[in-house]
Amino acid sequence: MSMAAVAREAGVGKATLARRFADPEALVAAVFVDHMRRFVDATAAAVADPDPWAGFTGYVETVLSMQAADRGFADVLTMTLPGADELEALRARSYGGFLTLVDRAKASGRLREDFRSEDLALALMANAAVVTATARVAPDAWRRLLGHLLRAFATPGAPLPEMPPAPSAADLSRALGGSSTPHTT
Repeated sequence: MSMAAVAREAGVGKATLARRFADPEALVAAVFVDHMRRFVDATAAAVADPDPWAGFTGYVETVLSMQAADRGFADVLTMTLPGADELEALRARSYGGFLTLVDRAKASGRLREDFRSEDLALALMANAAVVTATARVAPDAWRRLLGHLLRAFATPGAPLPEMPPAPSAADLSRALGGSSTPHTT
């Protein structure tokens, strides 16, 4: 969306918007800085959990839930905004806490040793796609993805929440832009 379109939507003039926000990145940063603070808070709460594995799984669920609740924030989580200093500082702070969380969960023996921090970025990108594709027809489909991700990240025998139900074949077909008749291979 252009700055002119944002100004129209906000009911202000382009000059007013330009005085407040030098570029679209500054506007995005201002809109999502509170979301990013909640992201930092979620990281801190997960690190503070006395059970490292529960902290890790709770954190992954919280972050994916935040994406599902706000698709705009889902985009912000999977991109960097070099000119948005406060937003990027919060992202860095959260990332540092996440690294601590990963180390603690691995030390507990419940997070796979081959888990890398980049795996969370991949999970966020996958979740963003699922949330976008299924928002209208199966808005909780991301929970199924979460179940699979946690199982992929866990060591054998690690406690896991019950697997969420899969979306119906008809809903998935509609999400993919097809008819309500499921496709089989």
